[in-house]
Amino acid sequence: MSDIFGYANSFGGRGSKISMSTSSDYSHSTSFSRLSFELPTTSSPEQNPTLKPHRSSDSCFQAIRSVGKGLCFRDFSLVRQIGSGDIGRVYLCRLRNAEGRLYAMKVVDNEVLALKKKTQRAETERKIMKMLDHPFLPTLYAEFEASHFSCVVMEYCSGGDLHSLRHKQPHKRFSLPTSRFYAAEVLVALEYLHMLGIIYRDLKPENVLVRSDGHIMLTDFDLSLCSDSIAAVESPDFSYESSTSPPAPFFCISKRLFRSKKIQSFSTNRLFVAEPVTARSCSFVGTHEYVAHEVASGRSHGNAVDWWALGIFIYEMIYGRTPFAGASNEATLRNIVKKPLTFPTYAPATTSEMHARDLISGLLNKDPNRRLGSKRGAADVKTHPFFKGLNFALIRSVTPPTAPPCQSQRGARQQTAPFDYF
Repeated sequence: MSDIFGYANSFGGRGSKISMSTSSDYSHSTSFSRLSFELPTTSSPEQNPTLKPHRSSDSCFQAIRSVGKGLCFRDFSLVRQIGSGDIGRVYLCRLRNAEGRLYAMKVVDNEVLALKKKTQRAETERKIMKMLDHPFLPTLYAEFEASHFSCVVMEYCSGGDLHSLRHKQPHKRFSLPTSRFYAAEVLVALEYLHMLGIIYRDLKPENVLVRSDGHIMLTDFDLSLCSDSIAAVESPDFSYESSTSPPAPFFCISKRLFRSKKIQSFSTNRLFVAEPVTARSCSFVGTHEYVAHEVASGRSHGNAVDWWALGIFIYEMIYGRTPFAGASNEATLRNIVKKPLTFPTYAPATTSEMHARDLISGLLNKDPNRRLGSKRGAADVKTHPFFKGLNFALIRSVTPPTAPPCQSQRGARQQTAPFDYF
């Protein structure tokens, strides 16, 4: 039943998800990133621009593509519901005439969305999922309408989520090496999102699913903010404040990638930086225990909220709780604003834990302008001693701490029912 938790929390998580959007939420961030990662348009169906390159050899994706553009809900059989929330439900499904191919289908009631004034949230999530092509982010296999329902078909993660997985660990917390692994993969996912100009705004263990191979998938983008990402190649000692103007953006990877001869002759210690540093929002969104200081204070926020959330995320994985949790949501928000960051009273048991605490402290700086990652994003966070010796470029090849048991296809078939309730 572990897979139930993987999607049950994708609509809300612990307590309730805060979403008090204002008109300014999208006023400065209506367009998507200037960076383009689409494949070139060709006449070959095998190189269709909608193809996700990192999933191109996946049998589940190939089965979906073989059906063609006429895919609809009648092509699926319902296995069981694996999640629900205030804007829809998630089902484990099987593609008819494709033996053993399991998918997660998110079904959203458009009429309910309109009544709750959450249509924009659902639309934002669909737009973002169309952009994504990354091993630690969901792959949009298909989408279609059925009556007043919108259906989105994506990859099924059989390992549940990190919130439920943490509760199964001794003392309900992960070991330092395990926490380091999951933090690194989440960091890589955030780096990709920020490179596209997407501020995630809802990082928490409930939204980090575990695939069948043990690697993670970050999910749930209905609270995300989309803006422009400014890309540049910088020296390690570059300071955004000391720059007379932000780096010039570029549109795609080509011969014009670097704007000057000085940058063209970059050395091996140059860093690629793409961070939506200019995005701003006044919306009060997130999950209480993960809300950044500036959001809890009622101020506008930007990309730094994701780095604050990463600090809370690492703290919870290592210590089994969040640092500012109170007896109520209101108490939690007061603690975020007024309470200083503290760790368990015992001294760090290892050098690695000492580095972890230093990293968390940098990420949970209550001044967003001084917060680790706020200026150059993942480029700065990756260089912290906590991640020393970890090759981020090859992390997809690292053996995960644990892999969930394989889904029994026989059991799934026994529970299969027609997906025809619309």
